[in-house]
Amino acid sequence: MNLKRLQQSIEKIATYSDAGVGINRLAYTKAEQDAKRYLIRQFEDEGLTIRVDAVGNVIARREGLRTELPVVAMGSHIDSVYDAGKYDGVIGVMAALEIIRLLNEESIQTLHPIEVIIFSCEESARFSIATVGSKAMAGVLPAIDLHALTDRDGITMAEAFRENQLDLEQVERAVRRPASFKSYVELHIEQGPILEGERLDIGIVSAIAAPTRYRISISGRASHSGTTPMNYRSDALLGAAEIALEIERAAKAEAHKGTVGTVGVLTIQSGSMNTVPGEAYLEIDIRGTDGSSKQMVIERLQAVISRVEQERDLQISCTLLSHEQPVHMHPDIVHDFEETCEENNIRYKVMPSGAGHDAMNMAGLCPTGMLFVPSQDGLSHNPKEYTSIEQIGIGTRLLKDFILKSAIVTTNALQNKCLRSS
Repeated sequence: MNLKRLQQSIEKIATYSDAGVGINRLAYTKAEQDAKRYLIRQFEDEGLTIRVDAVGNVIARREGLRTELPVVAMGSHIDSVYDAGKYDGVIGVMAALEIIRLLNEESIQTLHPIEVIIFSCEESARFSIATVGSKAMAGVLPAIDLHALTDRDGITMAEAFRENQLDLEQVERAVRRPASFKSYVELHIEQGPILEGERLDIGIVSAIAAPTRYRISISGRASHSGTTPMNYRSDALLGAAEIALEIERAAKAEAHKGTVGTVGVLTIQSGSMNTVPGEAYLEIDIRGTDGSSKQMVIERLQAVISRVEQERDLQISCTLLSHEQPVHMHPDIVHDFEETCEENNIRYKVMPSGAGHDAMNMAGLCPTGMLFVPSQDGLSHNPKEYTSIEQIGIGTRLLKDFILKSAIVTTNALQNKCLRSS
C-alpha cells in the first residue's frame, strides 16, 4: 500500500473547492465537475474506460477476463456540504483509485470486471435531497418534483443539470439492472466518535439508518413588535420553535433505539428586530435503523404541526422530501470482513451507521457492504474533520482484499486457460 501516494491523492482533491471555510464542493458546481474531470484523467491513465451516466455518476471500468460477468464495484462521492472537511466521501474514491493502481503495478488480472463509481449529489446540502446518483442508479428516486428543488441562490436542480450537460428529464436512463453487479463495497469515515472512543481500527457496518426529511413552511402575520399585543400575534417563528423542540423531545424518547431528529435549517422571511415574524421555514431530518421507532417521531411531528397551527393561528404546509427505509448490509460481506479482521489482528466493531450513504441504495441492486475508519473527535461536516492516513490505509487494505476475493484473482496458468477457452 502506497500511503504517501494515497495521502497526496486526498490532498489533491481538496484543492478543488469554492471559496469559504474548509471544503466547498457542492453537487453539480464547477468545483465538483473540475474534480471529476481530474479523476477521470487519473482513471484513464490506469487504462480504465469511463462513462458518465444521465445523472452525472462517473463510472470507471477495469475490464476482467470474462467481460460478460457482473461487475465488482466500489466507490463513494466527492461532493461536499458547506464548509466541509476533506475526508467525507473522498477516501472511498481515493482508496478505490489506489487499489486500481496497485492491481496494475502488481499485474493482477481478475475474472470479473471492476468498477469504481463516483456518485453524484450524495449530500443534501445544495438541493435538500441526498444520494441522488445512487438513487437514480437503483431506480428509487422519490416521486417529487425535482425541477422545483432550488439551492440557496435560487438555482433550480434542472438548471444545475443543464450547466453540467445533463437533462433532468433523462435521469431514468441511469438505472442499472441488478444482474449487472456482483457486489458493491464502500469505505468511509465513521463521522462519529465510537471507533476512536473504543480505540478500534475498523467499523463493519451492519445497517444504515434511513432518513425521512421534511421542508415545513409556516405562515403567520408580520406585524409591528411594539404595537401588536401578545395575544393578537400570529408568530411564525414561535410556531417553528415549538415544532423544533417537539422534534427534540420525540427523538430523545426514542434515543434508546438509536433514532435521532434534527432541525438543520430555520429561516425567517424578511426578519427584523422590530417585526413579529410572519414567515418561517424549517428543514427536518429524522432517521434511525428501527423503522417503528422512527415512525413514532414522525407521528409526533404531525401531531405538533396540527396543534401549533390551531393554537397559534398559523398556516403550515409540510412537504415530504424523502422517506427511506433502514437498510441492512449483506450478512456474507459483514462476515467476510469480520474474518479478515480477525485473521489480521485488526481491532473492529460491527456497528450501524447513523448517516445515510450511497451503499443503502446499492443494497437494492446487489450484495453490499461498508467499512468505517475512525474520525478524530467524531467530527465530520466540519473543516476540522480528520482521519490519519494510517487508519485510511487499514481500511483500504481490507477493501482491496475483498475486491480481489469477489472479483476472483487468477494465476497466470488460469489466465492462459481462460484465454484459450475464450
